[in-house]
Amino acid sequence: MTAAPQVVVQANSDLLAAATAARLVTRLVDAQAAKGSASVVLTGGRTGTAVLSQLLAVPAKDAVDWSRVDFYWGDERFLPTGHPDRNETQAREALLDHVHVDPSRVYAMEPSDGKFGDDPDLAASAYAELLAAQARPEDHGDVPTFDVCLLGVGEEGHTASIFPSSPAVYETERTVVAVRNCPKPPPTRVSLTLPAIRRSSEVWLLTGGESKAAAVAMALGGAGEVQIPAAGAQGQRRTLWLLDRAAATKVPHMFQPPLA
Repeated sequence: MTAAPQVVVQANSDLLAAATAARLVTRLVDAQAAKGSASVVLTGGRTGTAVLSQLLAVPAKDAVDWSRVDFYWGDERFLPTGHPDRNETQAREALLDHVHVDPSRVYAMEPSDGKFGDDPDLAASAYAELLAAQARPEDHGDVPTFDVCLLGVGEEGHTASIFPSSPAVYETERTVVAVRNCPKPPPTRVSLTLPAIRRSSEVWLLTGGESKAAAVAMALGGAGEVQIPAAGAQGQRRTLWLLDRAAATKVPHMFQPPLA
């Protein structure tokens, strides 16, 4: 069972990042209060990285016990360790190197110069095995129930590294796949699949800019996930579309919220 989408609109991209950071702190604190730890799936891209940078400016960030947060990634560019375009590299520079995380709870996807060499299929299989090992009986599957899964949305409607009409969008069995021939560079990536994403308690889709407006409108307007993969990214308890005003210009009337 997945949750119907909700839409929250901020005036601009800076406010979108700041408001999402504040919202994430609250969610992590609540999760830790309820069960002692929290888990978040990180995303890359301009907005996703901006959210992590903004976390450092949230006064309440110290209410989070960062050593009891499990960090995962929704996708990764299959590049060498420390490459500036890797989502892991950007996340470490924006946030993880500045808070007291437990290194053993930072679950990065393998790089192209890692122990599996330049084989994204082995890297994907290894991450799937890692997720299965982290899953508990109450998760009812081979993926932990992530408290929050942060995702971006591309101009053509991709999310994580699941692109329209690509093999990854048709995947129903595997939780992590290698993605080749991506229409955006770099061409080779590793990504969670939609079934894995839908194991999240909450899915937050973050995007800004007028170029994203059509894809956002199609996803919220009932487009199928093959055409607009972001439409298939839904949380079990909550699905939030966190947008700036430009990205929300074509949102269907039924979802038009007041400006936050």
